[in-house]
Amino acid sequence: MSTPPQPPEQPEQPSGAPAQPSAYPYPNPQSPAPGGPLGFPPAAPAIQTGQQSVHAQPTLVGVGQPAQPQPGNPYAQPGQYPVVGPPPTGGGGAGKAVLWAVVGAVVASAAWAAGVFLISARNDADLRGYSAPSNLCNSADYSSFQDEYPEDDGTPTHNTLEDTALDQGYCSISLKKTGSSYSDAYLSVQLDLHKKTDPGPEFTATWKNYGDSHSGYDVEEVTGIGDEAYLVSEDTTSGTTTGSRYATLAVRDGWVTYTMGYSAYLSSYDDDKDPPELDEVTDWLKTDTRATLASLSD
Repeated sequence: MSTPPQPPEQPEQPSGAPAQPSAYPYPNPQSPAPGGPLGFPPAAPAIQTGQQSVHAQPTLVGVGQPAQPQPGNPYAQPGQYPVVGPPPTGGGGAGKAVLWAVVGAVVASAAWAAGVFLISARNDADLRGYSAPSNLCNSADYSSFQDEYPEDDGTPTHNTLEDTALDQGYCSISLKKTGSSYSDAYLSVQLDLHKKTDPGPEFTATWKNYGDSHSGYDVEEVTGIGDEAYLVSEDTTSGTTTGSRYATLAVRDGWVTYTMGYSAYLSSYDDDKDPPELDEVTDWLKTDTRATLASLSD
């Protein structure tokens, strides 16, 4: 009996030769499907090679193994550019535009914040046009007292302070009645220009509550001078031949504060030397403070 013809024997694959292409991209039908719990990428599209379709093998990234940068995308090269926001997709211009837009927004935001801070720090001081003179004794108006105390003080005491946080002027004047060889009363004036901090809360706490911290003083709120003003006074001469009369008018106008204070001692040796009544003194303080503040804010 004749032997039926046999199909030609397939040539043996040489050692190390690549396997023949297969239409199934995974080693065997039991391989896990793409998109599983380890995040495998989807199957690669088929590539036409001659008469047979071959699937390109996807590059799988193992657990704990860093992804390799894609060629042609400079932003994916480690250590080349700062990572800001989501990474750009692909190597095209759209990804670069997104990155630079985010970087630009961050830089612009920081610059804006710095600018607001600097402008705020520079412009917050509400000085209302006031300036501190080099000698406040020459600028303070106390003409209301000069009928009662006509003798001039030839050597009033004054000092000044000029700093980035505070400008200050101070003056102390001796008041003398006609024929007096010594001081019958004293005036003190002080101007403070607060250039870094708002003195309002502390000013109010100090002067509005002065009677709580100093026994025997009367406190009166005065309207029509600055943003707020308080008149603090004390008279210990009632029913006695000796004692003192004291009054201070404290004013805040914006971030500027001004005080004008009067003090006198009642002597039993010469009735002509007695100080004026306290009501007169407080009226003079109000009149001269208004005049002084008007001249210092021109």
